[in-house]
Amino acid sequence: MDISLRHIEVFRAIMQAGSVTGAARLLFTSQPTVSRELARLETLSGLRLFDREGGRLLPTAQALLLLEEVERAYVGLERINSVAQSIRRFEHGQLSLSCLPLFSQTLLPPVCKQFQAQHPGIGLSITAQESPLLEEALSAQRHDLGLTESEHLPRGTQGELLFCADMVCILADDHPLLARPRLALADFRGQDFINLSGLDIYRQTLDEHFRQAGVDRRIVVETTNAASVCAMVRQRLGVAIINPLSAMEEAGRGLAIRPLQLSVPYRVMLIRPDYRPSSSFVEGFSEALRTQAKALQEQVGRIVQGGQGVNRSG
Repeated sequence: MDISLRHIEVFRAIMQAGSVTGAARLLFTSQPTVSRELARLETLSGLRLFDREGGRLLPTAQALLLLEEVERAYVGLERINSVAQSIRRFEHGQLSLSCLPLFSQTLLPPVCKQFQAQHPGIGLSITAQESPLLEEALSAQRHDLGLTESEHLPRGTQGELLFCADMVCILADDHPLLARPRLALADFRGQDFINLSGLDIYRQTLDEHFRQAGVDRRIVVETTNAASVCAMVRQRLGVAIINPLSAMEEAGRGLAIRPLQLSVPYRVMLIRPDYRPSSSFVEGFSEALRTQAKALQEQVGRIVQGGQGVNRSG
């Protein structure tokens, strides 16, 4: 006789409840049944899982090691259950997209609104994750579409340039540098500066430009995402240079935008997995993305050409 799921269920319940009586309550069964199944599990596995002291069950080191594997198995079962529910919920069709968290907050919401109005029966599943998990998921063909900010395409995918606009400076709405319509690198000399993490590719590019220009900034805070950068600037901890999508989203909430004299292009790539079947839904969503990206690019272009700040209404 092999170890069954029932044996594992009983073991997990005992570990959770701390006693046979408590496990019986969790499983809606009798105490003798739980004791019998536990004895069978110990016999079949050849492990001593509990020490009995004064009517209490104390898990052994072997039980704790077994519990780690059991919990991993239950996570897998919960994932299967979640997928099943997702399939039921989106029985008329589903589109799956993976992207950086930034795009789920800026580019995607109006696109999803437009798409849902045109395709009310289609469910949208958006997974926001950072690199390299994003690229791994796209290479594994787990999603219909992806959005990245790197021109290096994940293995097994195709890509197209969706959006391209220059990085911009964000400042508190009363900062002295707002007197200048367009900022040069020299304007940042000695300024308190909020920076992205050292692994960010655009941070690395900007650092190299400042190094070549011989401009020293005072880096007062480093953080991992643009939303956090904006929050720091809003508290007047310093100025920052970030992607234009986040800048436009946050401008007008105590923040203003100024373009740079230096051009540092920020690019968004639309990714399509090679081996995942396409559909009219994927094409429709891709077209909605292109339309929204074009509108945003034109909005950023007006800011840069005018050399002016912007509020949230643009």
